[in-house]
Amino acid sequence: MKRRYGIIILLILVLAAFIIVPLMKSGGGSEELELAKFDLPGDPQAKYGDDIPIKFIIPEGLVKVELLYNDSIFETWNNPKAQKRTLALKTNYYGVGSRTLVLRSTFKDGTVLESSTIVRVTSDVAPELLFVKIVNELPHNPANYTQGYEFDGNQLYEGTGDPGQQGKTLVGPVSLQTGAFMDPKNGLDATYFGEGITILGDLVYQITWQNSKCFVYDKKTMMLKTEFTYVGQGWGLCNDGKSIIMSDGTERITFRDPKSFQATKTIEVYDMVGPRTNLNELEYIDGKIYANVYTTGTVVVIEPTTGRVLQEIDANELVIRGKGQGDVLNGIAYNKLTKKTYMTGKYWTKTFEVQFNK
Repeated sequence: MKRRYGIIILLILVLAAFIIVPLMKSGGGSEELELAKFDLPGDPQAKYGDDIPIKFIIPEGLVKVELLYNDSIFETWNNPKAQKRTLALKTNYYGVGSRTLVLRSTFKDGTVLESSTIVRVTSDVAPELLFVKIVNELPHNPANYTQGYEFDGNQLYEGTGDPGQQGKTLVGPVSLQTGAFMDPKNGLDATYFGEGITILGDLVYQITWQNSKCFVYDKKTMMLKTEFTYVGQGWGLCNDGKSIIMSDGTERITFRDPKSFQATKTIEVYDMVGPRTNLNELEYIDGKIYANVYTTGTVVVIEPTTGRVLQEIDANELVIRGKGQGDVLNGIAYNKLTKKTYMTGKYWTKTFEVQFNK
């Protein structure tokens, strides 16, 4: 009997070793695994080009601490001593927008823990205010819910949406003189809501609103060649000759590889106050991105490298003259050969040749 009790006690002790000891280690480890942390009253904010003082605390016992800004390693400390540090973070590394700042702590046992904060960088430029001047009026098909508008040489292309889900999404060349679609053209069935278009080389790209699909057509035949899938919504498209540039209705603009449609870079669009959202139909003109601000008569001109709003165009004169029974302003097309710019709107009866003046 005593032997049986001895075996039971031994089993209890063994179980205790497996259960209690790890718990003790875990409890004690919470002190041992003290990670580097930011010492800030809130998320830091600054104007583009200014330095942000970043304060943080490094405890004892870490083998490495890394400071990451926008997923890039900004600075590394190996076997650091316990200390409080302040670094001047330069905000012009990655342009404007909300960026993640991370302190990554590596412990002796290989454990890696992170603490993070958000750095908000606004523009240092007050956007120059411009106004549209109407040079000429041309017909536009009032049946076209304009989503994309772009020239290829002297040929204008248009892509439309389909609010009624009646299979009215079309894309193809249109006559600048009449506003009518020309052949060849292509349409999508009612399950797809067409959005922005752009032409690069021999291909026409067309994105969809909520289907996360990009359709790619042969420019000469408008026959479907391939399609891509992306994450999120699709709003506007343009290109800079190398990358497909896409908006999604937020302040983000994504640069994509034309061969794979994979994202290669993302910028956020900010003015001196904060983000500019609802960026819709896009056009690339002389090294800048022009974006219709959805539901408004405003176009913002964006610096592609930083996301800063450099100019703001008041196009409400076009809304007064062209909207009629139609919908919102949407559509900018720039002819590189003639240096002329054309604008229209959803269901508008007119397209306007315009200039932008102070």
